[in-house]
Amino acid sequence: MGDTHLSDITFRSLDLPATVMQGVEEAGFTLCTPIQAGTLPVALRGHDVAGQAQTGTGKTAAFLVAIFTRLLRHPGTAERRANQPRALVLAPTRELAIQIHKDAETLGRHTGLKLGLVYGGVDYEKQRKQLEDGIDVLIGTPGRIIDYFKQHVFDLKAVQVMVLDEADRMFDLGFIKDIRFLLRRLPPPDQRLAMLFSATLSYRVMELAYEHMNNPELVKIEAEQVTAERVRQEVYYPGNEQKVPLLIGLLRKYRPERSIIFVNTKRVAENVLAWLKGNDFKAVLLSGDVPQTKRQRLLADFGEGTYDILIATDVAARGLHIPDVTHVFNYDLPQSAEDYVHRIGRTARAGAEGDAVSFACEDYAFHLPEIEEYIDQKIPMAMVESELLAEPCPPAKIERHGRGGKAPGGGRRSGGRDNGGRPSGGAARRRRRPNAG
Repeated sequence: MGDTHLSDITFRSLDLPATVMQGVEEAGFTLCTPIQAGTLPVALRGHDVAGQAQTGTGKTAAFLVAIFTRLLRHPGTAERRANQPRALVLAPTRELAIQIHKDAETLGRHTGLKLGLVYGGVDYEKQRKQLEDGIDVLIGTPGRIIDYFKQHVFDLKAVQVMVLDEADRMFDLGFIKDIRFLLRRLPPPDQRLAMLFSATLSYRVMELAYEHMNNPELVKIEAEQVTAERVRQEVYYPGNEQKVPLLIGLLRKYRPERSIIFVNTKRVAENVLAWLKGNDFKAVLLSGDVPQTKRQRLLADFGEGTYDILIATDVAARGLHIPDVTHVFNYDLPQSAEDYVHRIGRTARAGAEGDAVSFACEDYAFHLPEIEEYIDQKIPMAMVESELLAEPCPPAKIERHGRGGKAPGGGRRSGGRDNGGRPSGGAARRRRRPNAG
């Protein structure tokens, strides 16, 4: 990892409490990233902050350091009850909440502050008990937090710091009513520190900021381009029947240590998984209906190298923080330009480099102009050379869950393919190469 993503501001120059500084140094941090250098001095002075920066730039460490410092230097009142948290951190996805909690354990291990993690899908009674027993910093997703709040398991009257992470995603995922419900139950804005972070400080995000924050200072870290600078992007234009052979050929050529393959539907994800397993790739599928405990286990296995390849839909992949992803493959081009940026942002994090390879196939190529306009650059074209088109072994049999839906795009697929994109009937007999959509 290079240091070009860092500023010349050191954490030691910020006059942090000794216990916080110890956690920072043990985490290996010396110099601040630009978003940390821009927001920490403001928050440490007690002023609200609305920060804009790309994913993977150190926002989490910025607000965690600010939280710990604030709570240590401004002890809670004697009247505070055990079930009244002193800080609230809201995240749009379970995976992001888990990652924030993990980082908080590292940075705050010497502070003596108790951390709590609350999200849906698992450990209902366990999470309830930790709230009843008492925590200082509550990290979680809106739905489960509101559930416990309405049962009077805890209240928000003693909150000294509020953080809203990935505010733009809160809108995208439909959480904004839940967010407003919680923010209205906090102490007034002038009685707490508030920090909001977002990839974009759009009108709707800023409206939320001005409604629930105390004249926040705006800190925008503008990149020269929308996508991460160290991502090498390229796009191939394969026919639908060439997508599987091309994917397998590229995986064999690059031999990526850790890669994510994005698709638009679960059905196609299952077909890609079958082809990869049939060709001896260690791949795993992450879709939106995978139970939370299994999701965490699959992500842990992927992060530890049990699997080299993660196949995911956009719904399943939101909020993922997986280190050392070297390659991202857009097997299906996303139907949203913002999703393209989100996808390729899974690689080249924290100053590292990475590759993003996209397939502009017959079904999704028409999304490419919108993507290129949004990122304000032309994605370099790569040729579908014959030597890149592998002759795959047959797909493996995998257990399929649920019912298949319509083909992506909603219309009838051309060329005699079924909903999974595989040749069917006479088309299957005529074609020599496989296709998974």
